[in-house]
Amino acid sequence: MASVLADAADADSPLKTEELQILRAQYEKEGYYVGVQTKFNYAWGLIKSSSRNEEQEGVRLLSDIFRNAPERRRECLYYLALGNYKLGNYAEARRYNDLLLDHEPANLQASSLRTLVDDKVAKEGMMGVAILSGVVVAAGVVGGLLFKGSRRR
Repeated sequence: MASVLADAADADSPLKTEELQILRAQYEKEGYYVGVQTKFNYAWGLIKSSSRNEEQEGVRLLSDIFRNAPERRRECLYYLALGNYKLGNYAEARRYNDLLLDHEPANLQASSLRTLVDDKVAKEGMMGVAILSGVVVAAGVVGGLLFKGSRRR
């Protein structure tokens, strides 16, 4: 698992506040006519953040680039996958990551991100099964007590 994290190092390495502020200042300076590269750089910095709101904004900006700049789609795929992974949108993360791997099967970052997504989905799936099992057992106990109580009358 350590080598997977090394390959997908962007998952947990936020920029310093000053670095993100430089990207934000450039983005805001360009205003309505913000360039695609400036928007991408700022979105990249936001995706790397540990703030959920900033991650969401980064995904929003990258989605906008993905829709409106077809020549930049491939560049957006990994960070859209990473941002969605960090936000817990695993189906979206997998979708973007698989698109990237279709074009670049040997991409180590995308391969390691696929492993992270698959592990998280499997872990959450197991938690869901455990919770559902607990609810079924509790319902069985309550049902048994109610049934036992109704037989005494």
